[in-house]
Amino acid sequence: MASNKIQFRSIHELKDPALTGKLALKEFQEEIPVEDFLESAEKTDGTSRRDFLKLLGFSTAAVTLAACEAPVIKTIPYVVKPHEIIPGVPNFYASTYFDGFDFASVLVKTREGRPIKIDPNPAAGDLGKTNARAQASVLSLYDNDKVKQPKLDGKDETFDKVDDFVLKGLNEAQSAGKKIVLLSQSFASPTFKKLFAEFKAKYPTAELVTYDAFPHSAALDAAQEVFGQRALPVYDLKGSELVVAFQADFLGDYNAASLETSYAAARVPGPNMLRHIQVESNMSLTGANSDSRYRVKPSDVNKALIEVYNAIVTGSAPTTKVATEIVKELQAKGSKAVVLADGSKAAQVLAHLINQKLGSVAFTGKANFLKEFDKARYQEFLGWVNAGQVGVLITNNVDPIYSNNKGQDFKKSLAKVPYVIAVTDKKNEMYKAAKAVIPVANWLESWGDMEPQTGVYTLMQPTIQKIYKSRQIEESLLVWKNGKNNAANNYYDYLKANATSILGGTSFNKALYNGIVASANATTLSYAGGNGAQAVAELGNFKASDLELVLYTKTSIGDGTQANNPWLQELPDPITRMSWDNYLTISTKDAERLGIENSLNARMQLDGSLVNLTVNGVKIENVPVFIQPGQADGSVGLALGYGKKDSGTTADTGVNAYPLFDGSNLVISNVSIEKTGEEHEFAGVQLQNTLMGRYEIAKEVPLAEFINVPFDDEHKGWNKPLEYHTISGALPAGKIDLWDAFDDTDGPHFNLSVDLNSCTGCGACIIACQAENNVPVVGKEEIRMSRDMFWLRIDRYYSSEKKLTVYDGLKEGMAVPELYGSSILGIEGALENPAENPDVIFQPVMCQHCNHAPCETVCPVAATSHSKQGQNHMAYNRCIGTRYCANNCPYKVRRFNWFTYNLNDKFDFNMNNDLGRMVLNPDVVVRTRGVMEKCSLCIQETQATILTAKRENRKVTDAEFQNSCACAAACSTGAMQFGDMNDKESSVRKLYSSNRRYHLLEEIGTKPNVFYHAKVRNRVEK
Repeated sequence: MASNKIQFRSIHELKDPALTGKLALKEFQEEIPVEDFLESAEKTDGTSRRDFLKLLGFSTAAVTLAACEAPVIKTIPYVVKPHEIIPGVPNFYASTYFDGFDFASVLVKTREGRPIKIDPNPAAGDLGKTNARAQASVLSLYDNDKVKQPKLDGKDETFDKVDDFVLKGLNEAQSAGKKIVLLSQSFASPTFKKLFAEFKAKYPTAELVTYDAFPHSAALDAAQEVFGQRALPVYDLKGSELVVAFQADFLGDYNAASLETSYAAARVPGPNMLRHIQVESNMSLTGANSDSRYRVKPSDVNKALIEVYNAIVTGSAPTTKVATEIVKELQAKGSKAVVLADGSKAAQVLAHLINQKLGSVAFTGKANFLKEFDKARYQEFLGWVNAGQVGVLITNNVDPIYSNNKGQDFKKSLAKVPYVIAVTDKKNEMYKAAKAVIPVANWLESWGDMEPQTGVYTLMQPTIQKIYKSRQIEESLLVWKNGKNNAANNYYDYLKANATSILGGTSFNKALYNGIVASANATTLSYAGGNGAQAVAELGNFKASDLELVLYTKTSIGDGTQANNPWLQELPDPITRMSWDNYLTISTKDAERLGIENSLNARMQLDGSLVNLTVNGVKIENVPVFIQPGQADGSVGLALGYGKKDSGTTADTGVNAYPLFDGSNLVISNVSIEKTGEEHEFAGVQLQNTLMGRYEIAKEVPLAEFINVPFDDEHKGWNKPLEYHTISGALPAGKIDLWDAFDDTDGPHFNLSVDLNSCTGCGACIIACQAENNVPVVGKEEIRMSRDMFWLRIDRYYSSEKKLTVYDGLKEGMAVPELYGSSILGIEGALENPAENPDVIFQPVMCQHCNHAPCETVCPVAATSHSKQGQNHMAYNRCIGTRYCANNCPYKVRRFNWFTYNLNDKFDFNMNNDLGRMVLNPDVVVRTRGVMEKCSLCIQETQATILTAKRENRKVTDAEFQNSCACAAACSTGAMQFGDMNDKESSVRKLYSSNRRYHLLEEIGTKPNVFYHAKVRNRVEK
C-alpha cells in the first residue's frame, strides 16, 4: 500500500538514509554522568562506592545504591478528619476551567484536599474536551513564582491597607469626575457582569474595558459585519463531507474553540468520510492532518480565497489550478461543504459569505461568547489614559505592556494615572508599573460562572483553599462596592443568589454537581450582511513581499498565559518536535537562498542559525531559525506567547513576537531577516529514538483503496495479515510462537487501541500521562542530551512520493510544468524535493505491553515482568539500572532516570520544592535515580476500578475502564480506546476486529497489547 512512498522524520534523515543506523549505534554510547550525581566523599572504612561499582561489573549500576535509600519525611496526621475525605480515595469536583484564553468544563481530581489531575467532564460533550493546556493547568496552581501576598508601593501589605488605598483612589476619581477603568480579559460570566453593573452604579464613572493578548479581533469584527452580533459562530463538522481551510488552524486555537471532536467524528473512513483541503503557508497542526495541502505564501492564499469567493458567490470562473479544483469540489458537495479562513477580517468575511451561499450545514447558528475584545473600545481607553482622564486603573490578569505592539507607549502613559492597581499572579510588567498589587486567585481556588455559548451555563467551584493571600476580582469588587467588613462581601453567596435566578427550576447544588446545565440564553446568529466587494479589495491590497510572516499560537503555550508551566514548555511541538523554544520556521529553498542552516552535531543534536528579524521597521534580535518541511517558499512563521520577562523561572523562554502583532492581522508583509553569525541550540525529541526497521511503521491507505480493495487481497491488499514462511509453508503470525501460551481469559485482559486516522497530534494525552504518573520535567539541557522522561510520545512522520528522475517523468509523458512545477498555475512539480510539501502522520507510542516482551527476558533481577491482565510491570525497587531492557526494547519506550529530579535544585521546575510537589499523585511512586520507568497502562487506576466494582459486587463497565487510562480519557477525538479484551461488548474488542488494525513491528513477534489502525487519506492518489 505504501510501496511508492517514503517516510522520514526530518530533513536530515531524508538527506542521509544511514542516519537511523547512526542513531541506533549512538543510542547507548553516552558516558554515564556518575560524577554529577554521586556524592564525592561517601566512603566506607574499606571500599569506596567507585571501587564497589567497578567490582560489580556494569557502570550503569552506579545508581543502584540510591534506589535503596528512602528519605525520611515527617508527616502530620489529621486531628479532626474532614468527613468528605477518605485517605487514599480521590474526590472529583465538576468545575469550569477558564484562564482568559482557554475554556473547558472539567472534573477536578483531588487527593486529601489537593487537586492533582484534570479530566474532561463527560456531561459537557464537546465543551468538556480538554487540550494540553487545560490538562497542565493543575500545575500552574502550584507555581512557586507567584505573587504571594498583596503589595503597596513595592512592599508587602495587608488586604486591609490595600483596600484603603483603592477606596481612597476610587473616591478621589469619582469626586474629580475622572474615569475608573477595569481592564480585564474576556470574561463571559453573567454574575461578574451583574456585579460590575452594581459597582458602576456606585461609581458612575467606572468603565469595563476588555483586553486579550490574543484577541480574535479579526473574527469578532467579521462576525459583527456578517451576523450583526459581536460573537463568534459555532461550527459542527459531523454532517459535513468537505472542509476547505485558508490559513485556519481549526484543530488548534481557531475562533476560541477547536473543532477536533466533530472533525474526528466526520473522518470515520467510509463513503461519506469528510475530505479536508488546507491552503496555508505554515505547516500547522490542521494542515498536517489534511488530505490535500496547498502550500502557498500568504499573499497567494489571499488570491486563492478571492478566486474561490468570486466563483462561488458571483459566478466568475477561477483562473488558477488550485482555485479551480477547490471550487469544483465545493460546488459538488454544496451544503455539506464548509469554508474556514483566518489571518484577517476580510478573509473571515469572505468565508462567511461563501458558507451562506453554500447553505453549509456546519454553521449551527449558535454563538460563542468567550471572546469580547473590541479594538475601537480599547483605542478609546488608550485615548483616556493619554489625555489624563483616568483616575484609577485596575488591570485584571492582563499585561498589555508585554502582549501589545504599543506596550512600551502604554507603559509610559501609565504615569498619568494616579492609582494603578494590578490584579496579577506574576511579577510582570504590570506588577512593576502598579502602586498596589493584589495576587489573583487561581481558577481552582475560585467561585464563578460562565456562559460560553448559546444555551449553556457552567459553574466554577474551588477545590482547594487559597494557597497564598490571593483574591479573585469579584471579591475585590464586592469590598470596594460595599465597603470593608460588610456581611454582603461573600462572593459565594452573591454567586449562588444570581445563579439561582439563571438556573430556573434546577437547584444550585445540582448544577454545581454536574458543572454544566442548559441556559435560557437562546442567542443565535444568522447571516445579515457582509460587504464582499470591500473584503475582496482589502485582501487584494495586501502588499506581497519577498518574505511574508505568519504569526500563530502553539498547542503548548497558546497566548502565553501559562508560559511559566514547565509541563507545557517541555511538551514537544507536534510538527517540529522541538521543546523549550519558539523559532522562525522557513522553507528549505529560502534557507538555502539565505544561507541559513540546521545542522546535526556528533551527538545528533540540532543546531540552527540565529537571525535578526525586522517586520515593518520593528526589529527582534536573535531569533532561532528552524527549517520546516512544508513551509511555503516566501513565508516564515513565528509563535506568540514566548519571551515573558519576570514571569517565573521558565517563562523567559524564546523571543517575544507580540511587538509584531497589531491584534488583528496574523499575516504581515515587508519582512527581512539578517544572519547574526551565531548558532542556537535546539532541544528536539524526534531523532532520539530509533524503531527497528522503517517500512510502514505508520501505515496509511487512500480512501478509494480502503473501500474497494480487500485488505487481505493477495496482490493489492493494503493491510495483509502477517505470515511467516516456515518449513510447513506460510502460517499466520498468530499461530507461531516460541513460548507456550498461558490462559489470560480469567479476569480482564487490557488492550489499547490507537487510531492514526483520529489522532491529530495535539499532545493532551502526553500531559495527562505526565500528571497521572508523576513524570518529571528534565529541562532543555537534558532533552538535548536525549534524556526526556515522557512515558508517552507522539512520533511525527513525514511521507512523500519518491522523487522521480527527469527520465522517468518524460517516459511517463509529463510536461515541463508537471515535472518542475509552476507557481503561476499552482502546480507542485514531480521533481520537487519530498521535504517541500510532505504528508504528515502522527503516531502515539507508549510501552506496547508485549505478551512476549523482549525487556523481560534480559533483566538480570526480574524487575520487569508480565501479568495475566496484559500489563508489563516495573518493580522500581528491584531495578538496578543496567538498561539492558531499554537496549532490547524495539520500540524505545523505556526511560532511564538519570537524576533525582524531585529533590535536585539543578532541575528547578515543579518537583524540587514543597509547593510543586503537591501536584504529585500519591498512588504512583516517585522514581529515584538509577531505575528504568515506562508506561504502566495506569495500573493504579485499573486496579482501583476493579476493586471498587468488587466491593460493590458488580462487573466493571467498559466506560470505567476507558476512563482508567489517562491518555485515553484525555483524548478529545477518541483516537485512543482502552478496555478489557475479555469483555465481548467492550469497544476495544470491537475495534480489534477492524480490517485497519495492525501491530507495530508485528514481524518481530513481540505480540503487543497495543494495536494501531491505519490512517486513511480521502483523496485520489496521483
